[in-house]
Amino acid sequence: MVNYYRSRNNRLEQIDSQEPGCWISMINPNEAELRQTSTEFDLDSDTLKAAMDAYERSRIETDENYTMVLVNIPTIEEHNEKELYNTIPLSIIVTKDVVITVCSEDTPILRPFAAGRVRDFYTFMRSRFILQVLYRTATLYLQYLSFIDRKSDEVENKLHKSTKNHELIELLKLEKSLVYFTTALRSNEAVLEKLSRYDIIKKYPDDSDLLEDVIVENKQAIEMANIYSGILSGMMDAFASVISNNLNIVMKILTVISVALAIPNIIFGAFGMNVSFSSIPFMQSSSGFFIIVGATAVLSVISYFIISKAKTFK
Repeated sequence: MVNYYRSRNNRLEQIDSQEPGCWISMINPNEAELRQTSTEFDLDSDTLKAAMDAYERSRIETDENYTMVLVNIPTIEEHNEKELYNTIPLSIIVTKDVVITVCSEDTPILRPFAAGRVRDFYTFMRSRFILQVLYRTATLYLQYLSFIDRKSDEVENKLHKSTKNHELIELLKLEKSLVYFTTALRSNEAVLEKLSRYDIIKKYPDDSDLLEDVIVENKQAIEMANIYSGILSGMMDAFASVISNNLNIVMKILTVISVALAIPNIIFGAFGMNVSFSSIPFMQSSSGFFIIVGATAVLSVISYFIISKAKTFK
């Protein structure tokens, strides 16, 4: 899908075709759309397709016709009714007349721009547009990192009484997301450092401050990702031991119950032998059955409390 936007009279308008100073938003474009855009602006088709490769690394690419800034942005995937955090490439291509964004899916980073909800956003101020996108990328990373932190707290509460691996698997998925985030953030950091050191794109007077803000937010996201990753790694090791300990407690309870139930088996086995033995107690009594059952129950209860109070089973 390809959409065209143009700033007019301090307002963002969606237009039908490309104009000088417009923004071309390409969301999961097909081959025909990629080919058309490549022909119109004399761009290499591989340049436009770069953002469609999920494994593309963040980088800056310059040519006489364009400058491409490719960064990895956070995204949420649905898998088995669970939210998984991952990263996808987003490329911003600046040409002489227009700015083009290419992404494999509709992202919450570009959605506010298309809706005209971003302050001081103008399609013809292309360098500022790049920095604004990078700033929103860093803030979205911080937002998703806080989501991951809350989810890890929820899983931690479940793990206290768990004897299964389900919660550990959830923690593993969260840690995997943090690895993706950390790798992407460090790649984006290299892009930001290159933007700050070299005049790759023309900057407006206020762009330097905005670039510094982007670098600060990105570094904060890296630190948060490292902290949460360390916490999750330690948590997984600790709760693997907790799950094992919970399982041991269950086994101890089952052992106590098994020993207590062994007493009735011995007594009933003795009285249930198909032999004629007149000296067996209560053989001739009409209430013998109830006496034996009652005595067995009392012995079982007593043995249960004695064993359960033993230090070995505490």
